[in-house]
Amino acid sequence: MDSNSLSAFLAVADSGSFTAAAERLFLTQPAISKRIAQLEDQLGARLFDRIGRQVHLTEAGHALLPRARQVIRDLDDMSRAISGLSGEVSGTLRIGTSHHIGLHRLPPVLRQFSREFPKVQLDIHFIDSEEAWEGVLHGDLELGVVTLPPIADDRVYSEAIWNDPLVFMAAPEHPLATEQHVSLEMLTQYAALLPSPVTFTRRIVEALFREQSLTLNISMSTNYLETIHMMVSIGLGWSLLPATMLDEQVVKLATDESVMHRQLGFVTHPGRSLSNAAQRFLEILRLHSSL
Repeated sequence: MDSNSLSAFLAVADSGSFTAAAERLFLTQPAISKRIAQLEDQLGARLFDRIGRQVHLTEAGHALLPRARQVIRDLDDMSRAISGLSGEVSGTLRIGTSHHIGLHRLPPVLRQFSREFPKVQLDIHFIDSEEAWEGVLHGDLELGVVTLPPIADDRVYSEAIWNDPLVFMAAPEHPLATEQHVSLEMLTQYAALLPSPVTFTRRIVEALFREQSLTLNISMSTNYLETIHMMVSIGLGWSLLPATMLDEQVVKLATDESVMHRQLGFVTHPGRSLSNAAQRFLEILRLHSSL
């Protein structure tokens, strides 16, 4: 049993597809199938049921999954510990971040890091902040640059880097756009376009309205803030978005709420030693802090 076979197994289990696993590992689909077949032969058990295009873990596959993750984590930790002795900054750095942070916050950080440490291969996963947080928790990612949860969770180490003010906004032609004062109750009378319920940002919005016993009129949800901004700009509803997204297509609503904000930062696993690459990345990230 080797790490390549276990990595192939995890890629198929996580993606639910041999094709997607092959793309993730930069291999051909037959190569992935061969590694899974070898692993099944060694274990004497079938790991996946293939029904049409659907791939599902068998009972044996479910039993192997947490053990395979632990083996790969241990091997990664071992590799980082050994390479760290030399002081060389190289290897692969796996980072998870949201599309919004990747577009609006990370470019100067990535530019500086890639120029200073060209031997490091950046493996960046553009996913939801919550998914990146889980990826760090389970050891699939070394770092997450994410929207931090409203309430800290001590299962991961988190550190704020940017304060991200949030403002209510709508299209210039929206009925609320010309109001001199917009209350939360007035907002509930119109359609809201918000991130999905599982996001940290959505929790902030819901808590604000819940404090005043108000019910949001949510017409649509998506995890992509840029998509929400587009829908707001064409008049489909109002939203609460980062102030950095204010432009000529939308206007800030005249609410009397104190400035709301969320914090953006990074998360790491407290039980994992960081690679030299991760340590240098965090040093550069802190240089770009607005706090």
